[in-house]
Amino acid sequence: MIVSVVLLILGFALLIKGSDILVDGASNVAKRFNIPTIIIGLTIVAIGTSMPELMVSVTSALEGHSDLALGNVVGSNISNLFLILGICSIIKPLVFKRETRVIENPFTVFITILFFLLCINGGDSTITKVEGFILIALCAIFIIYNIVMAKKGNEFDKEIVLDESTESMLKATIKIIIGIVALKFGGDFVVNGASSIAKAIGITEKMISLTVVAFSTSLPELITSITATRKGEVDMAIGNIVGSQIFNILLIIGVSSVLSPISYSTAYNWDFLVLILGTVLFTLFPYIGKKDEMTRENGIIFLVIYILYMANMIITKA
Repeated sequence: MIVSVVLLILGFALLIKGSDILVDGASNVAKRFNIPTIIIGLTIVAIGTSMPELMVSVTSALEGHSDLALGNVVGSNISNLFLILGICSIIKPLVFKRETRVIENPFTVFITILFFLLCINGGDSTITKVEGFILIALCAIFIIYNIVMAKKGNEFDKEIVLDESTESMLKATIKIIIGIVALKFGGDFVVNGASSIAKAIGITEKMISLTVVAFSTSLPELITSITATRKGEVDMAIGNIVGSQIFNILLIIGVSSVLSPISYSTAYNWDFLVLILGTVLFTLFPYIGKKDEMTRENGIIFLVIYILYMANMIITKA
């Protein structure tokens, strides 16, 4: 039991630090090849902050722990939505841009519902490899959409100037390798530790994946969004969470199910209901109450919902 707890903690540390090192190294490589900063942010950084969830879900799927693979993504999205956005909007009301209101938020609702429909799959309750490829294709479309929107907004850097702080290719490449290795071992440690702890204390993999694992893999988003909000970078806070919601479903579940079909348990129906209703409510916030904002009152509502959700899970031992 003690060994499992140590493995779990060590795994989380490797995931968080590994994703940070990977993003840093990849960003420097991209700059060396004159890839615009906006593209780096929309692709490398956005996907990099979802790396902990990716490694945990992929490892879980390959080792036959479907509850961990699914619960990690569903739980992370619930944490991102209710906990992180709740805290951020309490710190500072979040103002939505037009593209987020009209396109990105509705798209998040669409793929969340699609995710659930693929899970129940007409009673088959399996996300197949073909469905995984569909999710990956939608992920590619989302990335292309962001690139097109960036071009329309003339947000590309005219020129990328390498300053003295820019790392050499060798150092950046070494960082990428170290980051990938840390993520691999971190994912293994978290899955093995979590499944062992669940068995030892008699709780389901679903519960530990929706709580401990999901919260821990959401730490990069939590730290990034709160820091961005405190600095007045509200767009970054919103974009970080909305992007993570989308990548968690399209990229992580897509890749995981392509590598190994994921079995779905109907025990997740309630959690999906909470996630879908929360996503819809978040999409409606700009149109109800104070226009184009998620207010502090909205944030308090989300935070209370998250506390009640967690309390219900603990009490019912779901």
